[in-house]
Amino acid sequence: MLKDGARYFSGLEEAVYRNITACKQFADTVRSAYGPNGMNKMIINHIEKLFVTNDAATIINELEVEHPAAKLMVFASKMQEAEVGDGTNFVIIFSGALLLAAEELLRLGITTSEIVEGYENALNKALEILPTLIVHEVKDVRSEDQVKKGIRTAIMSKQYGNEDILATLVTQACISILPEKTTFNVDNVRVCKILGGGLNNSQVIQGMVFKRQVEGEVARKTNAKIAVYTCAVDVTQTETKGTVLIKSADELLKFSRGEESMLENQIKAIADSGAEVVVSGGKFGSMALHYMNKYNLMAVRIPSKFDIRRLCKTVGATALSKLMPPTKEELGYADMVHIDELGDTIVVVFKLDGKESRVSTVLVRGSTENYMDDIERAIDDGVNTFKGITKDGRFVPGAGATELELAAQLALYADTLPGLEQYAVRKFATALEMFPKTLAESSGIRSSELLSKLYAAHKEGKKDYGIDIDGDGVALIDTVEAGILDLYLTKQWAMKYAVGAACTILKIDQIIMAKRAGGPKAPAGGGRDEDD
Repeated sequence: MLKDGARYFSGLEEAVYRNITACKQFADTVRSAYGPNGMNKMIINHIEKLFVTNDAATIINELEVEHPAAKLMVFASKMQEAEVGDGTNFVIIFSGALLLAAEELLRLGITTSEIVEGYENALNKALEILPTLIVHEVKDVRSEDQVKKGIRTAIMSKQYGNEDILATLVTQACISILPEKTTFNVDNVRVCKILGGGLNNSQVIQGMVFKRQVEGEVARKTNAKIAVYTCAVDVTQTETKGTVLIKSADELLKFSRGEESMLENQIKAIADSGAEVVVSGGKFGSMALHYMNKYNLMAVRIPSKFDIRRLCKTVGATALSKLMPPTKEELGYADMVHIDELGDTIVVVFKLDGKESRVSTVLVRGSTENYMDDIERAIDDGVNTFKGITKDGRFVPGAGATELELAAQLALYADTLPGLEQYAVRKFATALEMFPKTLAESSGIRSSELLSKLYAAHKEGKKDYGIDIDGDGVALIDTVEAGILDLYLTKQWAMKYAVGAACTILKIDQIIMAKRAGGPKAPAGGGRDEDD
């Protein structure tokens, strides 16, 4: 029925167990990167770019996962990234743990449908219990202290030790551009990475920063009106070819002077409209720059059309596609446009003070590009957490306390169930223990001893107690006092996606892979030499 070379796997041994093994290996890869003490991974992607990170979203984006079942986990994790922007690692670890638990049940002779039913049952129960564990709520999203408390933990899991500096920066950047009515847009917080200095030199700037030099000689303008063009600022080329017959030297002079005076008139008209800064997506011609310096205009070139779009949003300008004087409505405004030197890098800063700013930039300083990339990912998680806070400001305890409390309550719930479902629910509870276990292992604590201590504390009613990763030996910590809080939305969605992925993988009993199209593969390392 199928083409020659198609592969076909079916049944428990070939399909289900094989899928589980692949997913387990994949989950183990990112599991060691979980939590504040998580290990970094070094990834070299298909274009030889090097990444050093413990951010699961980056790891799975850069790894090209081939196995179809593991791909389902990647899809679930990407959905989590799109929905909440954080908790990608949670999804993969949890679905891996659920599949591992399911393998044991399958070997005992329980069918996949019973396991799936049990898992879905346990998920519904867990989502019922979750709201009862809420310990903190951000009431006012414009209050820096409240928001910082919520953002700290998301950053801590990526950049342990720098969370206070970064949380302050992210909080300032987010609150300063929070609109009154519409929803918060994550893209409005930009990150500009500048080599040199340390993380302590980082700062938030209202407006935008570009790593560029200005084109002309004017380097600073205050209270500047800005004209934005997407075309080149130069002598406009005619659309059709024209032939000009010149008979004498006078005519040649007149012709070139005509071009010059036309360009001068255009630039004079721009200056007369009140514009003081000209931003262009194209190049500035040398003649045009001469006249811009003459009329004291500042010239900035920004080749990226996305950056031009963002700049228009920041300064409230309209991008013009033709070199013509802008109207009042089309001009943007910035309190200051100037060049600045940070480290060895020259930047152009468009700065807005006060309420008008719609975009803010976090200037990150650091010693290496890799380090700053990792800081950027932590900032990204913080900004996404802020977006979550604007939707739902509720928080549950972090440091493994929520997962353990859910595990304890689900184990009790399993005892009330008749039939074979209870085994699956019990395994669901065991899978949740994977998080405190992982946190303990990456911090060098004995996980079995820690789990029993945690269970004992939670039985005594200390539901907010989690792991103290800095403590000597097996130490517990009150997460609410320590300010280790996880966003409720992150946990809720992560559990939904993880269970969805695990159940989908368990329901697969056959894998049919069609033969790949095309002829023989091209040799690695580019084309062969002619003489070969």
